[in-house]
Amino acid sequence: MSTETQPDVSPRSALASLNAAYETMEMPISQYLLIAVIPSFVFFVLSVAATVYFGLALSIAAPLVLLGLFAVFVAVIYPKSAQDRKRKQIRQRFHLFLTHITVLSMTNINRVEIFRTLAEEDEYEALAEEMGHLVGLVDTWNVSLDDACRMRAKQSTSPLLTDFLERLAYTVGGGQQISEFLMDEQDSIIQQFTTRYEADLAKLDVMKELYMSMMLSTAFILVFAIVIPIIIGINPTLLIGGTIVMFAFVQVIFIYAVHVVAPYDPIWYIQETAGEGPLTRIPRALALGFGSSVLLGVAVLVVLLGFTPLAPDRIPLAVLAAIPVTPLLYPGWKMRTEENKVRDRDSEFPSFIRALGAVESVKQVSTGTVLSSLRKKDFGSLTENVDALYKRLNMRIDDVRSWRLFAAETGSYLIQKFGDMYVIGRQMGGDPRLLGQVISKNQNEVLKVREKRVQATTTLTGVLYGITAASVFSFFVGLEIVEVMMDVTDEMDLDQQVVGDLLSTAGYNIVAIEYLLIITILLNAMFSALIIKISDRGHLVAALVHFVLMVWMGALIAVSTQYVVSSLVSV
Repeated sequence: MSTETQPDVSPRSALASLNAAYETMEMPISQYLLIAVIPSFVFFVLSVAATVYFGLALSIAAPLVLLGLFAVFVAVIYPKSAQDRKRKQIRQRFHLFLTHITVLSMTNINRVEIFRTLAEEDEYEALAEEMGHLVGLVDTWNVSLDDACRMRAKQSTSPLLTDFLERLAYTVGGGQQISEFLMDEQDSIIQQFTTRYEADLAKLDVMKELYMSMMLSTAFILVFAIVIPIIIGINPTLLIGGTIVMFAFVQVIFIYAVHVVAPYDPIWYIQETAGEGPLTRIPRALALGFGSSVLLGVAVLVVLLGFTPLAPDRIPLAVLAAIPVTPLLYPGWKMRTEENKVRDRDSEFPSFIRALGAVESVKQVSTGTVLSSLRKKDFGSLTENVDALYKRLNMRIDDVRSWRLFAAETGSYLIQKFGDMYVIGRQMGGDPRLLGQVISKNQNEVLKVREKRVQATTTLTGVLYGITAASVFSFFVGLEIVEVMMDVTDEMDLDQQVVGDLLSTAGYNIVAIEYLLIITILLNAMFSALIIKISDRGHLVAALVHFVLMVWMGALIAVSTQYVVSSLVSV
């Protein structure tokens, strides 16, 4: 079986790839040039003309011209970008697609109905679109299924799907059952999925190293921005503020990069039906956490404004900044707990669905009847959900709706997908034993690579905490050095003009700079927490745990650094 090779990044290959993207667009090239490329080029020309005609200052002209140039660039490469996005969607969802088509092939429905059913699955995105094109060829143009597969294989931009459709066309044309072909495909496709998943995790490790280098470099620049104005006499607050903006920009870029690189493997079920799922217990915790945070923020502001008997300088500023965010730990921890329960349910589901299919096949009875005995078995954190599923089926509630509610209560994306596959397969006459085996095997493979993902995320988390500690320490060491230099210049018994020529301390506002550094701690904690949750595809509310912990770690390191440096200097 062919795999997707590393792309050639030479200029000639890039131009050839861009040309191929234009040729495979659904829109005619002339129409795209008329409505996208030409208007963007006109905008660029007008931006240059306006700059020259009105004599705009460089600070205005440069962004305007760059904006026009960027518009042209986006318009030109958009077809290639859209093609790459479709290819990625196919690659990320192909293992679920293969499991789904295999389950449908084991049922009694018509071969074309298999692809029509898949075309209606919006979650498959580009794959569903491809299946829709294939069905359209069969229904509208009366093309045979094997010829339709060959035609779509030539049109597809994904080597993975092209290879699959070509082999499927050969199988269908040769008279072999689709189910036999797909069962033979399981091992190779799962192996490909595992290989690609591990390759993405390796890219995540590279991103981790690059992030560490960039953040430490940016931290050094910020320390430099704190100290250098005392020598060259520029406005330190403006320089530090600009450096902090750059610091935040670099982190935003890395958040997007991690989102692109990290494997697509969501944990949570996007709830579409009524039901008491884990996420329904979070809004109250969020309201309590954010409400308490706002109240503590108001209390800290009152203290800082001097409206209380407590002197504002009695508590370090960094600690005052950390106090209001502390209640956010409660909703974050609650979500983290629920997420761990979802992971536990995922690990129990393969054994449950395998046992359910085996017993149904042997006893030849309904799912509800089998569950009357299975619900007494120990399936760990899934046991209560199995019992609830039995009660619904026993009450003659619609099978599909019962399984949807079961998935909603577990909160698991995998259980939602594989549970739907099983119940639809059973309704269409599939062998429950084979269905259970296929679903169980494929989910076990997903769980194996998820374990590797957990290890990679744990390593990334440790790196982010280490970078936070090192950065905050260096920031406040620089601040203390400046404060010491200011004290020294104040105590020097020399002519002030001579001192001013050597050290320029007049522009420094230590309190303002300390506020800026505390803002940096908050921004770094927020962005780092987002990177952690994006890397493991967990719920973003759980990132509040890392946010609060990083803020407090930064605050304590800041206070400790100030105390230690001032103590050493005073000695």
